[in-house]
Amino acid sequence: MAGQIIKKGDRKYQIKAPLGRGADGKRKNYVKTIDGTKRQAEEYLHKVLYEISTGSFVHPSKEFFSEYISDWLDNVAKHRVSSKTLRGYEQSVRLYLKPYLGNTKLSNVTPDQIQSMYQNMMTEKGLSSSTIRRTHAVLNSSLKQAVKWGKLYRNPAELVDLPKKNSKEMKVLSKEEVEKFLEAAIYNKMKALFTLLITTGIRPGEAFALKWSDVDFEKNRITVSKSLSRPGGKWKLVEPKTASGRRSIYVPETVMGDLKEHKTNQASEKLAAKENSYDDQDFVFATKTGAPCNDKNVISRYFKPLLQSAELPDIRLYDLRHTCATMLLLAGENPKVVSERLGHADVALTLNTYSHVLPSMQESASKKLEDMFFGNKGKKKS
Repeated sequence: MAGQIIKKGDRKYQIKAPLGRGADGKRKNYVKTIDGTKRQAEEYLHKVLYEISTGSFVHPSKEFFSEYISDWLDNVAKHRVSSKTLRGYEQSVRLYLKPYLGNTKLSNVTPDQIQSMYQNMMTEKGLSSSTIRRTHAVLNSSLKQAVKWGKLYRNPAELVDLPKKNSKEMKVLSKEEVEKFLEAAIYNKMKALFTLLITTGIRPGEAFALKWSDVDFEKNRITVSKSLSRPGGKWKLVEPKTASGRRSIYVPETVMGDLKEHKTNQASEKLAAKENSYDDQDFVFATKTGAPCNDKNVISRYFKPLLQSAELPDIRLYDLRHTCATMLLLAGENPKVVSERLGHADVALTLNTYSHVLPSMQESASKKLEDMFFGNKGKKKS
């Protein structure tokens, strides 16, 4: 298989590589103009001829990146991810990817161009590494699809270096602080919610999606099968992202008692409600109209004031989940059991998320081995 190199001017060469015959029987050529030396043109022609001979050549797409990424959002991402995640994708595309890459042809997007974009986001825009990594996740996924569709030979996003992930210290309550929190929650209207979150480790969205039909008072269990989402301000119930998200969790008897008390109080509110003003949808944590509770209202009206009155650290409602996981791991619970309780897809995710607990676990393991192998012999004499 031979190609041609035609001089077109000073440091400008046109290469032609035969692609065989098309459906109409006519010969087809791949033609490209190279700005550079003849040697560079020869090297590029050699590369193209090799790819054609091995079947790996992809005819460069003529569409611009902005057109392609919009098409990918509408026809691929929209059907793969939740509405909340899709909004995050669209934001990354609008704020970062289109401004930097939009006017570049899809086939001309290069690793060094992407690397330059990330560098600019960090140094010029002052954006965090997490924002850059989220943007990269969108770009990488979209370009993987371009390879599958035959629009790219390889994914240039796979060849860049990402900034290190910021390791923010997780905010969790200590055992003593948990005791203060539970004591302060005794007379709080949302006591049942708070004790449920801190003892089961479920996500707030999963708690707000719970219905009384998910609560088994006889077996002291709850079934988590949905999560509450508020796209555009309107609530809806969504399925878990993974099969492990659907789970049955054993609840401490004391917390089940809180749920029974909460149900009794809720029944009183229903009776006191004006006629036709309460739409009973069976939600465990409902407003005075029967709709699921709004997390922002719960946080501002009940959670933050509770923390302040008990003089506790200013944590997020979600941090009760982290506190539950941390306490279980510190107590020596099997990480696999903790992972299943949290609804993680993999125990590795649990261990990576709560790596701050591992050093104390290692110390505990060392002490156990000391006692097991050496008894009192290995202990220092006072």
